[in-house]
Amino acid sequence: MADASDALKTTPLHAVHEDLDARMMGFGGFDMPVQYSSIIEEHMAVREKAGLFDVSHMGELLVSGPQALPLIQRLVTNDASNLYDGRAMYTVMCTPEGGIIDDLIVYRRAEERYMLVLNAANVERDLEWIHEHNTDGASLNDISDETALLALQGPRSLEIAQPFLDRDLDDLKFYHFWDESGVLGCDNIIISRTGYTGEVGLELYVPADEAPRVWNTLLDAGEDAGLKPAGLGARDTLRLEAGLCLHGNDITEQTNPYEAGLGWLVKLEKGDFIGREALQSIHDEGPSRQLVGFVATERGIPRHDHVIQSADGETIGAVTSGTQSPVLEAGIGLGYVPNTPAYTEPGQSLQIASRRRTFTATVKEPPLHKDD
Repeated sequence: MADASDALKTTPLHAVHEDLDARMMGFGGFDMPVQYSSIIEEHMAVREKAGLFDVSHMGELLVSGPQALPLIQRLVTNDASNLYDGRAMYTVMCTPEGGIIDDLIVYRRAEERYMLVLNAANVERDLEWIHEHNTDGASLNDISDETALLALQGPRSLEIAQPFLDRDLDDLKFYHFWDESGVLGCDNIIISRTGYTGEVGLELYVPADEAPRVWNTLLDAGEDAGLKPAGLGARDTLRLEAGLCLHGNDITEQTNPYEAGLGWLVKLEKGDFIGREALQSIHDEGPSRQLVGFVATERGIPRHDHVIQSADGETIGAVTSGTQSPVLEAGIGLGYVPNTPAYTEPGQSLQIASRRRTFTATVKEPPLHKDD
């Protein structure tokens, strides 16, 4: 009988992960490292020092030509006309009904040249959607297979990377990037600051065949600074402490940006785009439910699909993401509740119910692991 992993794709760093004895599992169609040592150890390395992630399962699409910007403007809710060379933008791509097909990042590399970074599990769906709406002939080039993506995250990440660059990394602002040549021995490399951990950090887009060398070079350079390889397990606990959404859990085609707390990504005034009419109505009426963060005040770990109840035991929603916070040593989560202050205001009490038990949690504004 064939192993289930036989059907999974691998990143250019797969052999490196095996050499490090990483525990692997399928995610987004790829055989990915979940952990190398322990999730808690890797999580705390990122919070206190630095961690290095392989996120090469993400998709990269080049969109170029005179119709590049009009296509992107039609596809996403945010306003890409505000971008300039070296500027990146977080946004969502919606259905006509306002449901979130994916959240993505748009990089403007030149006036008529953009790169879209797509979630791994959604690449096939996203590409099909983008091609379907590319009616005016923008040039589309899927470079996912030839691109590796490494994320160097944590308070000492810039210090670790700085010796490899001539420019001062303190000058690289949040949601900006540099197109570089000759850095870390790569002819072409993009270095950006977007992040998915709640910590300062860098993303490095490198040629796939250079990825193992770059990975090992960074690990060696960061050894004295406490840099550790980190897997998707720590990536998930880190993003959840920071209150960041995961597509497929917290945002889906059945959720809209306003209820997900992403209304700031919707620029209704920019002109027509897919989903604008539906989102205008939701904006005007207000969403019927709201995604909230919460921290358990009793022993218990929230998990996806656990029931959220009011303080008096009425079922009001469901947990979309949950885990044990390594920083707080308490359960934390995200979930949808009715859009009323009784359930959404920080400090309000909720009940989280699993099959075995029910425990109390308190609504909190992200980041969940930091004091107000």
